[in-house]
Amino acid sequence: MTTPSHGTRKPSFWYGLPVGYLSLDLHPPAERLMEVVNQLRGLPEQERDEADRALRLYAGIVNLLNANRVQECALGVHPNDSGGFTTSVFTVSTMLTAGNSSKLVVAGLAGSAADGRDEGMCPLELPCGVGFLAEKRSPAPRSSRRPEASDAAPSHIWQGTIAVAAPSAPELIVLQMVTPDLDSADAYRDILLGIARTLTFTDPARAAANDEDGEPEAPTGAAAAMRNDFG
Repeated sequence: MTTPSHGTRKPSFWYGLPVGYLSLDLHPPAERLMEVVNQLRGLPEQERDEADRALRLYAGIVNLLNANRVQECALGVHPNDSGGFTTSVFTVSTMLTAGNSSKLVVAGLAGSAADGRDEGMCPLELPCGVGFLAEKRSPAPRSSRRPEASDAAPSHIWQGTIAVAAPSAPELIVLQMVTPDLDSADAYRDILLGIARTLTFTDPARAAANDEDGEPEAPTGAAAAMRNDFG
């Protein structure tokens, strides 16, 4: 599946999102929100209060993500070896860089590669260009409003981040994966790398139109990576 960046501006990059991830609507239409509000009014009082809190939480998260230039937020649920499920959150955002050379920023960060027990960084050669992978294990955030809920929450999370320089704008494309399942960190790193290998700055629709005009060619670059990683 090829996913364009969200927002009102014309998409400038695309990527593949693997099976098992559900995208949140970061720009819900007003009509849909009013429909949900009307449905809440028809619920019994106790259920209405719970649903209202969930809706407010969703609205708060959406506002926070939009304020931080997040263009994609997808929730992942996958079966694990013990017969249960493991969860993750994948986000795509853009980050403005000082000056006009985001490539220099990436090169500088990739050149400062480091490796430690709880965090590390290494350069990446991707079909779309040079980037870097940073990962770390850090304490999980705690709820100050519901301390009792924190007792059942995981103590640590794994966070992987890949940044790539946009070719024609002073910004970085930032792909991030977070999971509380530390035992599956290697698998989630592979998923994050697989998504990064599908990142492209060429409109897939334009490439498809070019194929229709002539003999289809074997996919190369990001298209080949997408086929290899996600079929």
